[in-house]
Parts: sequence; C-alpha cells; structure tokens
Amino acid sequence: MLKRLPIFPALALTLVAGCAAIEAPTTASAPPPEVVAADPEARVAPQNAVTVEDFDTTTAAERAEAEVVAAPAGEALLGRTVASLGDPTLGGFWLETPLAAKPGPGRITSVATGKSVAVELRPLDAARSAGSRLSLAAMRLLEVPLTDLPELDVYGG
Repeated sequence: MLKRLPIFPALALTLVAGCAAIEAPTTASAPPPEVVAADPEARVAPQNAVTVEDFDTTTAAERAEAEVVAAPAGEALLGRTVASLGDPTLGGFWLETPLAAKPGPGRITSVATGKSVAVELRPLDAARSAGSRLSLAAMRLLEVPLTDLPELDVYGG
C-alpha cells in the first residue's frame, strides 16, 4: 500500500499539466474596427488639469461655432442614443457612436435641454443599441451634468 502512494501525486500532476494544453474554442473573428485618426490640430488637456475648465481646451469662438441654431439642410436623424462622458483629455466637439457608419460632421440635440451642438461623428464598433461617448466640450454646450447619461438625438448627412 505504501508503494502505490507516490503514484497518486504523480498522476494528479500529470492530469493538471495536461489542462494547460487545452485551448478554448474560438469563433470567427470580426473585421478590425475602423480606426479614426485623431485631429492633428486638436488640443490635448495639460497633464496638470484638474477642473472642467482645465480639461476643456476649446476657445470661445469654437464654442460659438459649435452651437447650432438651425438644422443644416440635407441632414437626417440617425437615431437616439444615451451618451456618457468620453475621454476628457481629448479636445473638440465629437460623439463616438454606433449610429455613425463613417466619420463626418453631424449634430446632436439633448432631449432634456433642447440644445443642439455641431459635432464630429466618430463610428463606434458596437451594436446600434449600445451607448455613445461624448466630448467634454459638447456636454458643456448641451448644458447637461457631466455625470449624467443624457439622451441625444443624432443627426448626420
């Protein structure tokens, strides 16, 4: 009986080592998501940024230009989305959304405030029902709290 005892630890070690060779089944890979090049002229927030004003690198002129009074001709409603605050270190007026098929100009309107902002629509590789990410500058112009998840109507050409 004592001579068989060393066999059990050796057998257990062999079985456990064999588990490392098992690979999980894989599915067909999806095409890589479209990479949106960053705007070379976009300003990045300083490393020591602390306040919302520090992170928002847009100028008063840029904010005035982004505020939309009338809907541009030729635009269509792409859908409604719920947005969270995107990367606050990236400047400009943009919306990363699965509602956009390709990068381009667009407009968003806050359902809560009725305010509209001209934005750059950036495709997001996700289901159309997935949420979106909105720039800090655009959230400020829409006058929605930064911690909110505002509903937005998204328009594009």
